[in-house]
Amino acid sequence: MLELDGVSVDIAGVPVLRAVHLHVPPGGRVALIGRNGAGKTTTLRALMGLLPARQGRVTIDGREATALPAHHRPRLGVGYAPEDRRLFGSFAVRDNLLLPAQVLKLPAAETARRLEAVFGLLPGLRDLAPRRAAGLSGGQGKMVALGRALMVGTRAVLLDEPFQGLAPALAQRYAEALKRLHHALPEVSILITESNPGLLRPLVEQSFVIERGEISRA
Repeated sequence: MLELDGVSVDIAGVPVLRAVHLHVPPGGRVALIGRNGAGKTTTLRALMGLLPARQGRVTIDGREATALPAHHRPRLGVGYAPEDRRLFGSFAVRDNLLLPAQVLKLPAAETARRLEAVFGLLPGLRDLAPRRAAGLSGGQGKMVALGRALMVGTRAVLLDEPFQGLAPALAQRYAEALKRLHHALPEVSILITESNPGLLRPLVEQSFVIERGEISRA
């Protein structure tokens, strides 16, 4: 479903990813483990086209996507929840959730269906829907970012450090949401980055380690 084949990425002329290989199969649940600065976020941004690959190939659902602009990649069914959430604080939660579907110009009926599916997977978002995103707690914001990614992530979802900064109770709630996602939509691939492998061990099938921009099996 998702594949990086010998991908190298530079930022401001500095090598960050060094000929990395990573494969996430259809319906697979994969963790990418590494400390801060190891290249986890850069890996996800390379998959999403937010950072260009200097060399190598990016494949999404069997399609060559290395040169595909970032704004076209969600059309391939890939959703992305960045570490810092990137919510529009002046927008209601509902509007933040709807935004990617509106950008993709999905039909109204399909947008409504997807929103209901997100509320089914993340029931707490229904009550939060009318609230402004600026008034959310960090944990609530993480849930909204996950819901927004699911609005377009019909094939794969990329989650960058979703447990970072969460209190244990909120981390448990987030983990339960990911389990519901897998059971409800087993065909959706999930790639999660994290610095603490213990948090992800019950949730994933495969783990990879990234260190100094190089990826290896855990």
